Amino acid sequence: MSVNIKVLLFASAREAAGNIAEVAITLEENSSNTATFRKKMAEDYPKLGSMVLDEDSLTLALNEEYVPAGEIIELKNGDTIALIPPISGG
Repeated sequence: MSVNIKVLLFASAREAAGNIAEVAITLEENSSNTATFRKKMAEDYPKLGSMVLDEDSLTLALNEEYVPAGEIIELKNGDTIALIPPISGG
């Protein structure tokens, strides 16, 4: 069985993915976690790869809750993950 995830992309993550704001990805149920999610996004969107694999460059929000760096969380069918790059400005 597979796990379908809705992905929202913002700012530089959106640009790196070809200006796509939202995508759907599918992970295998036995390996559906935030670590395999990052790898799958890097494979599917190579220009996003270095950013999505670096937890310091891109924060994940799972169902509107930030995922702490280094923490691996199991994903469920229907989850939504937002890719949030660092915010700069002044």
